[in-house]
Amino acid sequence: MENKTLGFKGYLNKAIPIAGLILGISLVMFILSLLGQGSTQFIFWGSDVNQTAANLAVAAVRSTNNFDWTFIFILTVIIYIYGTELKNKNYKGIVAALSLYGVHWLYEIGNAIIGSTTGYALWTVSAQSTSFILLIGVSWELSMMFAVAGLVMSKLLPDDPKMKILGMNNRVVFAIGNAAFFGLFEIFLAGTPAFIWTYNWWGAIPVFITTYIPFFLAAFLMYDAKPKTQKKFLMIVWGLVAILLIVLIPLGVI
Repeated sequence: MENKTLGFKGYLNKAIPIAGLILGISLVMFILSLLGQGSTQFIFWGSDVNQTAANLAVAAVRSTNNFDWTFIFILTVIIYIYGTELKNKNYKGIVAALSLYGVHWLYEIGNAIIGSTTGYALWTVSAQSTSFILLIGVSWELSMMFAVAGLVMSKLLPDDPKMKILGMNNRVVFAIGNAAFFGLFEIFLAGTPAFIWTYNWWGAIPVFITTYIPFFLAAFLMYDAKPKTQKKFLMIVWGLVAILLIVLIPLGVI
């Protein structure tokens, strides 16, 4: 019993500063949202005013009407990046990339399911902002960015996976920090015609906590994982992505 109690206390001691960091960043975002009320350039929360634009986007999912040759150029760049990392034997970086990208796809599928069942997705990309919409919440250009986001950000990680920052594991701190950056950047994106939030309870704070933290935790924790664990994680995530896409797209769900 004593060992169990000590173990629980140890877990609690690790969890409290992490929770505090997340809450602190969320509080900053909330204060910024209060200061930014009325801004048309920085949008912190969704609005039903955007429903018309979201409806137009639904009709454009996987339409080729806006296709242009940047599609091919971007694909070429991504292939070059992955090819270069493979040649340099940066397998850990590639695992980080594929881990984040796989989790990203699960979220996009979930977002598309929400959109088809409730009428509106949590986030939507507009037709005029892209050459091709893959699913309601992700354009080709955005998807390719996520394809390398885990790789790019993993290059900023400290060499020592056990190093502490403010008493916390540096992988967790970097995951939260990157999530905060991406969450804050969406405040700008939501103020453009390219990115749409329709629900007034969805915005920068839930995006930061429920979306981007899991993205970067997957990337950074898998970066240091044992090869067997990496393989299992990628097989499960990408296997689930493949099954969901194969089943749900023909059924018209997503």
